[in-house]
This record gives sequence, structure tokens and C-alpha cells, in this order.
Amino acid sequence: MIHATASAALLGVMVAAATYAAIGPASQEQARRTPADVVAGRATETEGWPICGAMESMTAGVDWARLDPDFAAGKKLLAAGDWTGAIAALTPAALRDARNADLQLHLGYAYRRSHQLDAAFRHYRQALTLNPRHRGAHAHMGEAFLAIGQPERAQEHLAALERICLIACEEYDGLKAAMAADRARRLAEGP
Repeated sequence: MIHATASAALLGVMVAAATYAAIGPASQEQARRTPADVVAGRATETEGWPICGAMESMTAGVDWARLDPDFAAGKKLLAAGDWTGAIAALTPAALRDARNADLQLHLGYAYRRSHQLDAAFRHYRQALTLNPRHRGAHAHMGEAFLAIGQPERAQEHLAALERICLIACEEYDGLKAAMAADRARRLAEGP
């Protein structure tokens, strides 16, 4: 089991490294962007970071349709990339099950992908209030901090994941890779 987990984590890191290697240096157009353009485009750029891949497992596992049809519908809409539909489906489920950190994580993710970062942070914080050791909430909140240009706050969540993950975990590896990509992007943009 541990070997399989470690192998999966290593594969994820290798895929992320290959993706970053394929992206290559910033184009001349990117180099001419103003700071306002950079901030405005940052949320869109972060959508391709590896941590978002952690949400691909949304339709696997528990038969949520039997437990909560809105949660099940919301997870399917997330997997399909329908952020607005996912928010509409997950919100009533979260109202019925106010102590479910996973619901809060999924809502936060949908809001972040729809570029509503204030709402995303609110739901990530709620997930962490319900479960301070929630790996997904730490990882996604760290990535949201990167999206708004606060890498030091993302580092806090990476440190929390390092304490939580006793063995290699996808959330730690994904946030670490996203932070490295953000650091490289900032260095390429210069002062």
C-alpha cells in the first residue's frame, strides 16, 4: 500500500515536471505585460497547476447519490468543469450538512475556478475549521494564496501539509510544485 502510494506520488511529480518543461520560457508578449495585467491574468494561469488535478477523483469512491443527490450532482458538475452549476448544486447540500469539510472544499474549489476568490477562501477556511488536518483544503487554500500573489501564505499551508502527511501525499507534492512554478514565473517576470 505504501509502495503504491509512493509510486503514484512519484508519477504525479514526473508528470508535473514534464508539463513544466514543455511550457518553456515566457513569451515576449508575457514579458511586456504590466503588473495590472499580471494580477488580472494570474487566476487564469493557475488553473493549469498540478494541484487542480487532485480534484479529478470527484466521481470516484462513495455512492454520494444515495447519501445526498445534490452532493453527487455537484461532484459531477465539478468533474465536467461547470463551476456555476456545481456551486448551485453543492450549496444546498452544504446547508443540510454544515459539518462536512469535503463539501466546503468542493465549494471552495468551484468558487476559485469561477474566479470568486473571496468566496473560495471562505469555504476553504470553513473546511479547515471543521477539519484542521484536511489535506485538500490546505493544498487548495495554498494555491489560492499563490493566485493572489501571497506565496508566504501558501508556504504556511505547505508547512501544515508537511506536518500532516506522514508519507508522501499528492496534496503536499502538488502544492510544492505549484509554488515552484509560481516562483519561476515571478523570477521570469522580474522586479
